[in-house]
Amino acid sequence: MASAAQRRIKSISYAKYGYMFILPFFVVYCFFQLWPLINTFLLSFKGNGLNEGTGIDFWVGLDNYKYILFGSDSYLPAKSIHNEFVLNMKNTLLVWFGNFIPQLSLSLLLAVWFTEAKLKIPGKGFFKVVMYMPNIITAASVAALCIMIFSSNEYGAINSLLIDWGVIAKTNPIKFIDNNSVWEPRIIVMCVQTWMWFGNTMIMLMSGIMGLNPSIFEAANIDGANSKQVFFRITLPLLRPMMVYTLITSMIGGLQMFDIPYLMHLGDNVNKNIATVAVFVYDKFYNLAQPKYGYSAAASMILFVITGALGVAVFYMNRDQDEIAKKKHLKKLAKQAKQKKSGFGGLDL
Repeated sequence: MASAAQRRIKSISYAKYGYMFILPFFVVYCFFQLWPLINTFLLSFKGNGLNEGTGIDFWVGLDNYKYILFGSDSYLPAKSIHNEFVLNMKNTLLVWFGNFIPQLSLSLLLAVWFTEAKLKIPGKGFFKVVMYMPNIITAASVAALCIMIFSSNEYGAINSLLIDWGVIAKTNPIKFIDNNSVWEPRIIVMCVQTWMWFGNTMIMLMSGIMGLNPSIFEAANIDGANSKQVFFRITLPLLRPMMVYTLITSMIGGLQMFDIPYLMHLGDNVNKNIATVAVFVYDKFYNLAQPKYGYSAAASMILFVITGALGVAVFYMNRDQDEIAKKKHLKKLAKQAKQKKSGFGGLDL
């Protein structure tokens, strides 16, 4: 039987030390994230600057949301804002899907290869470092490099090689990132985003695979399962939580994509065919000639709601069905036991 001193020792709670360690995060989060979010929400109901005839403190209600989402036939600037927002949202989704699918496929393939014990790949550590390095290069540097490589004149690296090989004429270079091009700059941004982020995704998937119980794979090998069966019937199902996490983080980053689409253009104007919603928000807020603070804040809140809704949908679709069925069964049993206890003094008639 435990003594009184032992019981006192067991009753000591160290939770307060955990709260002390995470307190700085919440202080910084409230100051730099929560309050700006609240302020942005309030600003989305206000005017769009002096050039619109109203100050930024003028309350306009839901007009900013209405104009961005639906436009207005009687108010031409609102119709223009709506068309621009729809195009930017289309660009955002196209570029994200176009880089996430090959990024996830390549990262998953490399993660399986690097964690497969049967494959004796020399220099695994070197390849992991090299593949992760693009993730630590700044987006501005990558954009500048891509502009030099894919320049639309005859002096660009790709056009220069094609001209030397006789594939294209010197007077007719390929317009890779010309402001009037549509799919060429989109494909370049997709490839750049894939190249920059597949190393990070690969590392996360590798950590998920290495965290799986090795005895499961040993049992599969003993039973004679081949590599294809192990991958599709064991690795992928057990890797679902990490895949969901990767999908959520990639979706958040993809919807907030800004650096590469904003910087990869020629001249002073951003290429409208690769401009994303984040570019729309930045352009409307920091446009000194004609600032539109209300539109910028409203677009930010719309993007926030879309991101949250997609995140909830992804979590809902990837729930563990066995765990859900187990909880429903336990809940049903508890309800039956409660009904049985409350009837006639606990007697089952």
